[in-house]
Formats: sequence, C-alpha cells, structure tokens
Amino acid sequence: MMDNKMICVDGFENVVEGGETTGFAFLGRLPYYRGLGLSMVEDIAVAVDGEAVAREDVRFSVRGKTYTLDEMETVYDDRWNFGEKARIIVLRAGGLTPGKHRIEFAVRMRVSYLPFVPTTKDAKELDLAA
Repeated sequence: MMDNKMICVDGFENVVEGGETTGFAFLGRLPYYRGLGLSMVEDIAVAVDGEAVAREDVRFSVRGKTYTLDEMETVYDDRWNFGEKARIIVLRAGGLTPGKHRIEFAVRMRVSYLPFVPTTKDAKELDLAA
C-alpha cells in the first residue's frame, strides 16, 4: 500500500566529502504504517540502473545519525518513524553522472505480530542535477 511512496523524488544527489564525490544519496520512507526501532529493519537493498549495490556500501541516516546496515541490527534507542524521510547513502567513488537513473529500494522489516518477514519494494526514475 505504501510501496509507491518509499522513494522520495526530492533529495537525490551526489555525496561530496572533503571535495571528493564519495557516492550518492536519496530520501526514503519506511513502508509501514507505524515507526520501527532500527534493529527491526532487517535489511535495506538498493540497485541503481539495474546494478545491485553491495550491502556494505549502503548507509542509513536519520535525524543526523548515520549507520551501516550491520550497526542498525543492534540500535535499540533510535527509530525510523512513520512518514519520516531517511537519507539512504550509497558509497560509490565518483557518484553518479548527471541525468536520469533508475533507483530500486527494498526494505525488509521485522514486525512482531506478523508470522513472516515482509519485504516492500519501490522503484523510480530520478533525475540527478548537474
């Protein structure tokens, strides 16, 4: 139901640190009607232009704190709230070229009352400004 709202059309940009482009980022929303503790987000998968991004190259940032996906497994004192835009960062030397890119975003989450672990996906074509 909320899968088509996971990827935000704003906030798509290359990440520049110390004058060097180290990757790219986009904004994403949790595909669940309630917030979740970060340890309950089992996995985040990203693909760009059909190419899967390695798990170790994905970072999650919310309210000024940035985590690796492995670190999120043991974060019990922070949440991803309903409707909140998290910054999903992908480490990629040189970032992306300006223009259109297809971003695929999947979130697997653990919900206490569900007997299965849902994975929700979204894909959008975003335009990276020069």
